[in-house]
Amino acid sequence: MKKAKTYTIIGLCVALFFIFIASCTKMVDNSEIGIKFKKFSLTDQGELVATQVSGLTFYNPITTRVFTYPVYIQRVNYDPFTVTTKDAAIFTMDPMMAYQLDRTKAAYVFNKYRKSLREIEMGYIRTCIYDAYRISANNYTSDELMANRAKFEQEVRQMLERSLNDEGFKVQEFTSQITPPESLSAAIEAKNQAIQEALKAENLVKQAEANAQIAIAKAKGEAEATRVKADAEAYYNRTISASLSNLIIQEDWIEKWNGELPTVTSGNGGMMINLPALTK
Repeated sequence: MKKAKTYTIIGLCVALFFIFIASCTKMVDNSEIGIKFKKFSLTDQGELVATQVSGLTFYNPITTRVFTYPVYIQRVNYDPFTVTTKDAAIFTMDPMMAYQLDRTKAAYVFNKYRKSLREIEMGYIRTCIYDAYRISANNYTSDELMANRAKFEQEVRQMLERSLNDEGFKVQEFTSQITPPESLSAAIEAKNQAIQEALKAENLVKQAEANAQIAIAKAKGEAEATRVKADAEAYYNRTISASLSNLIIQEDWIEKWNGELPTVTSGNGGMMINLPALTK
């Protein structure tokens, strides 16, 4: 009985020891960075005394705590923002950002914000994005913004990089879906429709001009062909007429001759007969 009791006590002690060890250690893997700080220790400026740790870390759970931040790339799809251009047009911005926490500034980030990355994303980072949109949009009219969307996004990103990189957040990607107000969208659609109609009309005019040129060329060709044909027929008729005129005259003379030879007495008492010369 005593041995069983002794084994029970030893087992409880071992269990308590392992529980204590487990509560005093934390494994910080390569995908995150640990911040070890004393709960009740502040500097003269009110900052916690914090150090960055990694791997298996031992600490006193009563006076010390280990907080971790992920250091792999975070992607955030924010709810849309509305911003106003300098001509009072309201645009909707739907941003997506990918960023990464700078390992070397993890302790600084924790000391300053004392929040998780998700809370910082929805607080400080979101405010930076909105301010970048608002400040940049105030430099454009609605037409200028629509015509320079790539430049606008680049300016917003550069502003974000300046404000976030200094705070320990490295911007990896930043894109926006820019939606203009409905009135401007309707105007743009109408303008595009007018351009399409103008191009269509211009193409029809060009097609009509081309068809007219084809018809003119065809008519000229037909007229030239008719003239050539007429000239040929006239030449043929003239040639035939010239060749047949003498024969026609002789044939007419023969048809009218009554078969009697003309008698003409010359002054010398002789007879003269004038017969028309027959030509072959």
